[in-house]
Amino acid sequence: MSKRVVVLMGGFSVEREVSLNSGAAVAGALEKAGYAVATIDVRRDLRTLVAGLEATKPWVVFNALHGRFGEDGSIQGILDIMKIPYTHSGLRASALAMDKPTAKSIFTAAGIPVPEGRIVRKDDVLAGDVLPRPYVLKPLNEGSSVGVHIVREGENGNPLAGEDWPFGDFVLAERFIPGRELTVGVMGDKALAVTEITSERGFYDYTAKYAAGGSLHLIPAPVPPEIQQAAMEIAVKGHQALGCRGVSRADLRYDDTEPGQPGKLYMLEINTQPGMTSTSLVPEQAAHAGIGFADLVTWMVENAQCDG
Repeated sequence: MSKRVVVLMGGFSVEREVSLNSGAAVAGALEKAGYAVATIDVRRDLRTLVAGLEATKPWVVFNALHGRFGEDGSIQGILDIMKIPYTHSGLRASALAMDKPTAKSIFTAAGIPVPEGRIVRKDDVLAGDVLPRPYVLKPLNEGSSVGVHIVREGENGNPLAGEDWPFGDFVLAERFIPGRELTVGVMGDKALAVTEITSERGFYDYTAKYAAGGSLHLIPAPVPPEIQQAAMEIAVKGHQALGCRGVSRADLRYDDTEPGQPGKLYMLEINTQPGMTSTSLVPEQAAHAGIGFADLVTWMVENAQCDG
């Protein structure tokens, strides 16, 4: 009898559509790999979700949810209570990674460089500059660059003026790091590869991430070998510092703008639930390392755990 895997997808965060795409790709790959697969489109109805899990009796849950309530420890806590093993990180690591200020503190304690910044009130942002320009404004706990603004030199107006900011009363302000966008997938405790991401939009925002042709992935990243090695080491170190398991993805900035200098890497964040379509960043890196998509998702379900 085939092992039953239930794929949780959709959800009710701003990343719902991305999650539906991830879930569909994962479900198809797992079916081809020989698993008995069911999917649940997660809505904001705990009773229905629990009933669905009890009815399907999964051997493992593949968590293909993205954003709040899917990767912040909420769904992980439910699965822990129900004693159902699930893919990706557990409750604690998920919650720590999703809260950007907390994650930054952990990275700093582990000796991982991060952009300087501070938490400010939304009202302070509306009143004027909260850091010397250029700087970045971010929600405290969203993924996929949702709500991120870069405040640049010479720009007029306030980035939050007139905007319906649904992310709470506080904002994370960070120094803008010039240079290049790098990302490193981690599988278990091993880095897969380093990808450089470029976009004609000039910033790897939500549209650049998910719109067709919005970004270009260069793998392996065209950076010096020592930078590539350092990026992979930082990604694994951050994964371990947060207590992640399974698959994660570290997003970094590489400041190589000083002539004659080797440049410096900065950790931006770790995604505990990276995109999981066959063309997403981590599956691309896995393929580069010789691991096909079906083999990747198979490894993830075979290494699923819970803390129940």
